Amino acid sequence: MDIYLFAIFLLACGAAGATGALFPPGAWYKKLEKPWFTPPDWAFPVAWTSIYLLISFAGARVAVLEGNGFAMAFWAAQAGFATLWTPVFFGLRRLRGSLAVMAPLWLCVLGALVTHMQLDFWAGLAFVPYLLWVTVAAALNVQMWRLNPDVEPIKPDTL
Repeated sequence: MDIYLFAIFLLACGAAGATGALFPPGAWYKKLEKPWFTPPDWAFPVAWTSIYLLISFAGARVAVLEGNGFAMAFWAAQAGFATLWTPVFFGLRRLRGSLAVMAPLWLCVLGALVTHMQLDFWAGLAFVPYLLWVTVAAALNVQMWRLNPDVEPIKPDTL
């Protein structure tokens, strides 16, 4: 694995993760009714740090391999959708609208897992925790929307 490629992928993950700092959950989120399976607050940074390290490892392993086009496309797509979800859910408070981002995110993570696995077993395996986490996140997203139908979305002009 090329350490410079790993650093580039990790930097991309850091950029995606920065949306969490730009759009923190805030007091409105704490007031939401949450499903019983909501992880504790400390689990989110632990999970995302672990996931970012793992998928950076996966990207760096696969980036140098022949025939990596689909794997790299899925890697980039999942990063884009992961970056977009936070501002839609936390920034705009669009609980239902964020599902339109979550669905392709989940599919892109699955696509990344499969295409990375086809090229490198360890790279594919590195995406398994991410797929599990995004599956839980999707279920949380659906339940938050169902349990909190009266959340008023923020209009972009009022940000």
